[in-house]
Amino acid sequence: MALSQITFSFYKYLPIDDPEAFRNRLYEGFQRLGVLGRVYVALEGVNGQVSCNPKHFEAVRDFLYAIPGLENMRLNRAVAETAPSFRKLHVKVRRKIVADGLNDPAFDPSKPGIYLDAESFNRLTDHPDTLVVDMRNHYEYAVGHFEKALGLSAETFREALPEALHKLKDYRHRPSVMYCTGGIRCEKASAWFRHHGFEKVYQLEGGIIEYARQVKEKGLVNKFHGVNFVFDDRLGEPISSEIISRCQQCGRPTARQVNCAHDGCHLLFIQCDDCGKKFHNCCSSVCQTVIALPESVQKWLRQGLSKGRMVHGYFRRRPYQISSVDAYA
Repeated sequence: MALSQITFSFYKYLPIDDPEAFRNRLYEGFQRLGVLGRVYVALEGVNGQVSCNPKHFEAVRDFLYAIPGLENMRLNRAVAETAPSFRKLHVKVRRKIVADGLNDPAFDPSKPGIYLDAESFNRLTDHPDTLVVDMRNHYEYAVGHFEKALGLSAETFREALPEALHKLKDYRHRPSVMYCTGGIRCEKASAWFRHHGFEKVYQLEGGIIEYARQVKEKGLVNKFHGVNFVFDDRLGEPISSEIISRCQQCGRPTARQVNCAHDGCHLLFIQCDDCGKKFHNCCSSVCQTVIALPESVQKWLRQGLSKGRMVHGYFRRRPYQISSVDAYA
């Protein structure tokens, strides 16, 4: 069956003197070409996750490559494109393209670690001395990760950077390989580790998405287990046939992540299809009861409610998480 859309991501760390003008140029071009998705522009660069009609992909690519500084920028095609990814186009100016909480004027994110392709990644991570660091959030790691990967308890990238630095502070001499979904977070993380004196810092170029493409294309051993979490309406794309996570309500193997159907909760959690039907896509019987109430009552109950970051802590309690570098020994 022909694809109805192509989903891809891109990023580039480069100095942008006028983010607002850069944003307007992107928005006008993407709107003209029917592109949907999210794009962030900042003084430090650009970061986007978008989708378009396959017939327009080459035109979108040519439009991006015509912008000074974006020539030949990597466009990471999604592994799975069986469901719609985005419904609207948002192009926004932000302080940073990835919120990192860093305020060190001497730090240069354009000086990352050594790039690794899939084959080099597999070869280097075969060595017992190599540390593999997952720079994603705990709920991303929960449904899929690389062999031997050090998982973090962080819910945001700004939490992940200091946690990873603290856990690896006594291992500056050992090779450290960082990875994330599409490369943008581990690129900044590898530059941050180099900034702090780590001697042998590497990053998986193009992240999990590009790794999966190369593994399939070249027939390489796949070291990624489970599902790659993605921040669009799909919430995940399978990289291997394995399911390493379990439903938080019944314990059955599943990689399905959903947001609770109760808008006053909206918890991101792991739920199998059967429990989805049983609880009407809610995280609990309490939320299931609430969504059965009239909408006016639900709105009244939500008044003044601050949910904060509603993500599950499921993975933090799982014994197979490698929470310490010493677990490699």
